[in-house]
Amino acid sequence: MTKRQYCPHCDRPQRTCLCDEMVLRDCAYRLIILQDPKEAKHALSSAPLLAKSIRGSQLIIGETFSPEEILGDNWQRDSVLIFPGDNSISAADIQHRAIKNLILLDGTWRKVTRIMHLNPWLSTLANFTIAANNNSQYRIRRSPRADGLSTIEAGVCALNELHAPQDYSNVLLAFNKMIDMQIAAMGPETFDKNYIKR
Repeated sequence: MTKRQYCPHCDRPQRTCLCDEMVLRDCAYRLIILQDPKEAKHALSSAPLLAKSIRGSQLIIGETFSPEEILGDNWQRDSVLIFPGDNSISAADIQHRAIKNLILLDGTWRKVTRIMHLNPWLSTLANFTIAANNNSQYRIRRSPRADGLSTIEAGVCALNELHAPQDYSNVLLAFNKMIDMQIAAMGPETFDKNYIKR
């Protein structure tokens, strides 16, 4: 059996390489993605694409995380969690406070809830809640929330708000190509049956 060949740049199988659509962007923050181990095994996870698209970002796989090791001694002052919450602050607040770290959680809502439970320090952070008018284009995965976004979409929305008038939407080109290729591989009938809302 021939071993599947992977692209050394996007880490995807050669036949589904996304390098033609990949970009590398700078941002004013350190983007940190905490990923559930089971989500890391998902071939269609969007977190690796986001990590490869934002210079200096970090994708960390695990269940429990040490804020001091990842973020430094001033982790609570320097960091904000991109997630809905009661302790929400605005983009202007983030800029005024000179926040350094933007934290995203990657996994299904159930897995993300588990990460929050296992890491109570996350709940002490200020939250940055993305505008509710952003709709997900993740057509091959379903969210129990109407406002649910993939990790890469949440990251792009946050960066667009924090870096206006800069636009990070081109980071989504590889993500959209990945979805299109998956839909083509499954065929229109399967896609229609399993993913089109009735």
